[in-house]
Amino acid sequence: MSGSDALGTAIPLFHQQLRRAIGEANPYCLTVFLSTLSHLDPFPIADNVEYGFLWIADLLKSGYPDQERYSMVSMVIQLLGKHVDSINSWRLDPSWVSALMSFLSLGEKFYSAGSLPYPGLLALRILLSSPGNLDFGPMVLSILTSTLIPTHPLKSRSLALGIFHRFMVGWFSPRMESVPNRDLAKLLQAVGDPFQFPDLYLQDGQPMVTADYKPMKAAVALVEFASSDLWQNHLRRPNFASCEEILSTEEGRRAALSCMFDTTAHSWSEFLCTPAKIIAAIKRLEELQCFNTAEVVILWAWAPGVVNPVDHNAWGLIERNTLNFYQTHGIGRLTSLLRHITNKTTEIMHVKFLLAHYRGQPCRVGGVRRPVPVGQAVRRLGRQHFGDLRVARACQLRRLYHLFGYDLVTWEEAVAREGANDGTDVLSGRHVTLIQFTDWACDYP
Repeated sequence: MSGSDALGTAIPLFHQQLRRAIGEANPYCLTVFLSTLSHLDPFPIADNVEYGFLWIADLLKSGYPDQERYSMVSMVIQLLGKHVDSINSWRLDPSWVSALMSFLSLGEKFYSAGSLPYPGLLALRILLSSPGNLDFGPMVLSILTSTLIPTHPLKSRSLALGIFHRFMVGWFSPRMESVPNRDLAKLLQAVGDPFQFPDLYLQDGQPMVTADYKPMKAAVALVEFASSDLWQNHLRRPNFASCEEILSTEEGRRAALSCMFDTTAHSWSEFLCTPAKIIAAIKRLEELQCFNTAEVVILWAWAPGVVNPVDHNAWGLIERNTLNFYQTHGIGRLTSLLRHITNKTTEIMHVKFLLAHYRGQPCRVGGVRRPVPVGQAVRRLGRQHFGDLRVARACQLRRLYHLFGYDLVTWEEAVAREGANDGTDVLSGRHVTLIQFTDWACDYP
């Protein structure tokens, strides 16, 4: 028998014996044994990490005192921490995620400055890589409400904000409706401004990076909160303070829209997916006087395919709200919408979104219908798909011109004139023109 075969046989046997001992062995002896394991690697292959999560669950359910359970689970967490960089290869079972959250709740009483790195930090890093479609809203809420605070002992606000975005599905679960309003408000208060995350955790006197955190992800999550009856009244203008400044620039708006496509693809497929949600978000953001963020939601709505182009009632709502926004805040802002519709830097993400969103449905270009080969299209985006998107964008531009009662020449003159006045002049009321479309890759109406 080779060494690897022997190891493959021994580790499962060791795992079984350890599980039998948990709950029965003297906690002191078990602590010493786990401490000895810290000099070894009981998970030499990726599949073995399952054993560590099972030990954690068994220890948490044991009858040992809290301090001893925390100490022993911390040792197991640190064993798993040796593999934290390969976390993406772990297929985390929901029960393992639940065990990590239970450990984090237990750890609130025991964090100590004498423990580096904190096992809690490792647990948060593992949670950050967990599947985004897990419904753990009520459970993770209490953990994040605590760890998001900059003064929390873990000093891990960036990790907590990443988890806040990662668990988007759970925030809109029916289970959240039973959570008291005061707890919902506390979470958003703890989230605060997601661009402010002073992680102060130090190692050898130097700041330690705890996550590759992109604050725009959490900001985009807050935009979805603005569309939700459950959450929107708990949002406050400080949640969007930095976001408003960033979204005042073309680069900032482009980054936000890229993040919105990414969120739709990987975290929350229902992100601002209906006209009702889009309009609710715009209205709430305007109430908060977050006009730059509200405008980005309008840009999102005008991305071809986000609102089904054959849904004429939906487009009537979008167009009326668009017209009202720019009548109120100035036509000079319309240059952003025009650039957004024609922007090539988001084309790859946009095409992937469209192919996934209209899976298997035919598209029409030049009066000819053809099926979208979804199976390979996302992996091999061809010239055809980008051509279809550009046709759809041309349709959107013409829809926009008609909405404001212009053709191409008079449109450019009007935008330039009012843009020179810093957008302070507003349009007089114009008739909303509905233009019939067939689908996202339409031909010119």
